Amino acid sequence: MLRFDPRGEVNRALLIGVSAYDFTRPNDPHGVPGALAAVAHNLPVLEEALLHSGVFREGEIVVSRSPYLDPFSESLRTAADEAEGLLLFYFAGHGAVPSAGDELWLQMRNARVVPGSRAVFPGADPFTSVLTVLATSRARHVVIVLDCCNAGNAAQVCEALADRRRFSVLMSVQANNRIDAGSDTTPTPFTARLARLLKEGIDSRDTHLSFHGLSEALTEHMRTHHRTLRNEPWEPQRWGDTDLLLADPSDGDPTAPSAAVPQTAPASVTPPRDASKTAADRSAESSGDRDQWSGSPQPGQPRQPDQPAEVNGGTGGLPWWRNLFARLRSWTLAVPAAADRVLTWLRRRPSHVAVAAALATAAGIGGYLALAGTGSDQSPCGPPLELRLLTDPDIESTVRKAADAYLTSTANTIHGGCRRSGITVYSAGSAQAAAGFHNQSDPWQRPVSDDLDPQRDIGPQPDIWIPASSGSVARAQPVEPPRKYLALEPDGPFAYSPMVLSVPQSIAEASVGDRTGNPLTTLRKLLTRQRKDADVRRPDPEYTDSALLATIGLYGTGASGVSEAEASVAQSGPPSLTGSDLLCTLPDDSGTDSRTAALVPEFLMVSGVDCDRTTRSRRMAEYPADVPALDPTFVRVRWQDADRDRAARDDAVSRFQVWLTHGGGTAGKPAGGLDVFGEDGFRRVSGAHDFLTPPATDTGTLAHPGRLPGPADAETMASALRNYRNANGPGQVLFLLDSSGSMGDLWEGPGGAPGILKQSLAGLGDQDEYGIWSVTSGGGRTSGVLLPFGRHRRADAEKTIDEKAAVRDAESDPDGALRAALEFMAGRGKDDEHPQLIVYVTDDEDNNHFTGKGLDVLSGSVKRTGIPVLMAALDSGGCDRGKPDARISEASGGRCLDTKGDLVAGLRDEVARTGTGDE
Repeated sequence: MLRFDPRGEVNRALLIGVSAYDFTRPNDPHGVPGALAAVAHNLPVLEEALLHSGVFREGEIVVSRSPYLDPFSESLRTAADEAEGLLLFYFAGHGAVPSAGDELWLQMRNARVVPGSRAVFPGADPFTSVLTVLATSRARHVVIVLDCCNAGNAAQVCEALADRRRFSVLMSVQANNRIDAGSDTTPTPFTARLARLLKEGIDSRDTHLSFHGLSEALTEHMRTHHRTLRNEPWEPQRWGDTDLLLADPSDGDPTAPSAAVPQTAPASVTPPRDASKTAADRSAESSGDRDQWSGSPQPGQPRQPDQPAEVNGGTGGLPWWRNLFARLRSWTLAVPAAADRVLTWLRRRPSHVAVAAALATAAGIGGYLALAGTGSDQSPCGPPLELRLLTDPDIESTVRKAADAYLTSTANTIHGGCRRSGITVYSAGSAQAAAGFHNQSDPWQRPVSDDLDPQRDIGPQPDIWIPASSGSVARAQPVEPPRKYLALEPDGPFAYSPMVLSVPQSIAEASVGDRTGNPLTTLRKLLTRQRKDADVRRPDPEYTDSALLATIGLYGTGASGVSEAEASVAQSGPPSLTGSDLLCTLPDDSGTDSRTAALVPEFLMVSGVDCDRTTRSRRMAEYPADVPALDPTFVRVRWQDADRDRAARDDAVSRFQVWLTHGGGTAGKPAGGLDVFGEDGFRRVSGAHDFLTPPATDTGTLAHPGRLPGPADAETMASALRNYRNANGPGQVLFLLDSSGSMGDLWEGPGGAPGILKQSLAGLGDQDEYGIWSVTSGGGRTSGVLLPFGRHRRADAEKTIDEKAAVRDAESDPDGALRAALEFMAGRGKDDEHPQLIVYVTDDEDNNHFTGKGLDVLSGSVKRTGIPVLMAALDSGGCDRGKPDARISEASGGRCLDTKGDLVAGLRDEVARTGTGDE
């Protein structure tokens, strides 16, 4: 079922094709592999297909040929700002991945590869940053299409999106695979097929084409007719469950201008096109190295609907020189690019040199002319100062709504509707963020290793931090010099939300007195009185402040009952990351949903959760008296040696802070951030903690639940986190490393199998026990000991791996190796309750050893032993439903990780859950 039909909306498509590069090998040792002539042909055929689709109208498509990084960033921001319906972002060019394989870098014209420098890929934009900008758009849906090597690595980045259902991503190839661009005289294979399907439909049926239908048809064709440079089937990947209309060719009218398209002049001067030339001719004429924009104004520029639209290079009959002059005036930032285009054009039209020379002279003062225009409605806006805002995952949605409302508020606009500032909102795990501020500010500025890279694990250096608890501010205060490269300046809490036990209505207490004023232990006893098999769950305490506050309540006043407390909320598999995820996951099983209470922030019961389930158990809030509350706090972050625009940045932060911490409007027309927080169910930070805005419907909450708890202090939070990490004492982990011959291509470097395994050792401490088996068949054995099971210093373990780990010319027997590992670990854990984990890192090449009956027997064995098995498949489809890896991990209560997601980070997290290391 199509969930979104973008026809008639204000849509935007940004097509980026990088065919020309300034730095290429072998001329430059740090250059990209070479030019991509085929990409120059992608843009005209795709633009034509989109115009034929019936979704995009003339002027709604922006084409940028071989842009440098800064102009690319501006065009991305502009497209995100303008789109209201569908926002489509397309990139073709070189895509690079770091050694860990956990990011995809889109390489622009000035891209280079400099190993060991602060920016490993200067001149490139990490897909994380691209995604962050796209997420700020008001567009109802965002479609991303990537045609580059390693495109599938983008999927793991998308997993961090808070608003996943608004994004659909189509990747040209599976993760960690390079592809051939094809002939220099034709489009790349993927884009050629993509454009054909958009124009002709599936099997040449000129009818509706959905995103899902398109991706399935592309995958089938590419898998059948093409192979990657690793000689694997070429399999485009799709990320995102939401389906939407992408093409209805029967409804297309490429000549119809969009009534909602800004009619200001385009960014760079494009002389009138010769209508007799084909799209391919025009592409060749551009030499693949200049931008062509169709209808997009300068970032922040007021829209001028009274100006005539440009259709096919014309301007409502105006003389060409008047059109040229208007363009120069309205796009001062593009004067150098415009001059380059004009000069190229003049070489082909000598008769216009005299007039254009005078205009070119005027272009030298174009910036002044634009600012001194005849009216404020004609003054272009400079790009607004961009602020970066880091927040807690639980409150990211609300903070984002507030930031979006601020961007268009009177507090952030000047004459002509120009914006003073923009705000990029992103989140990271709360424990990771606190540690980053506390003692990782040096590598946050200058990452030096794959083990410790806050830019990768947290995000860019923020100007503003809004943790969900004021206690996090104190525990994040940076250490003293010489390791201190930032300062935190908290302003204080500005909102409040108590933690509640969200109980299915059928087993909730009917009396208000029983729902309030009791400690968590009493509420849990009342719960089991209602239903003996009632359960309680809590999200991951390392990921959100709210889950850590819930853990404080679970543990009570001391650590003596920590193991019992953790056992009481234990579940199969890892805990949900956020409160929203938990409330979305419970309805997957109606039996679990009807008997399970969730420890979550109260505001989630008011604002609701963004998941597909429309039928779930109705819930009631019970208010534990001993679980600290959330109190989001505004913190200004100052970085050392970041003073170039300090005054302007301070002013922008101050304006947003004042707006965010005040209210007085309504949900529909917020006068400040508190109106947005009130709409989402937050309360006043002081007094009796009344709702900022009383809920409009019955949400299962209590308007006046009596005396509510205060926030947590830093020491209590730190102690709870420490106890959680060591809840069951030292852990035991057995690693199985597939060392068969097929692993040869997946072996070297930090992103190879041994390197990935070494990174996961950060989650193990000196008291944990672990060992590594090398899995290959031969001599009647299924494996050999690479690292003996026991306690190890991490450095010693890594040295052993470097010296002894090797690929052997043999197959592996995963079935036999796993059976032996289960037997070994079951014997080690008989006399204690230490957490255990088996990790198998493999390429799945020898999964034919799993026979149907044998796989059933193995699944039964892992289920009986109760030892979680983590299958780490260095393959994009290893964890697909029904595959051996998925069945084994599910039966054991462990996780299955493959390259569709963030395998490296997931493995680190799971090992850290079992061990007592610093991760």
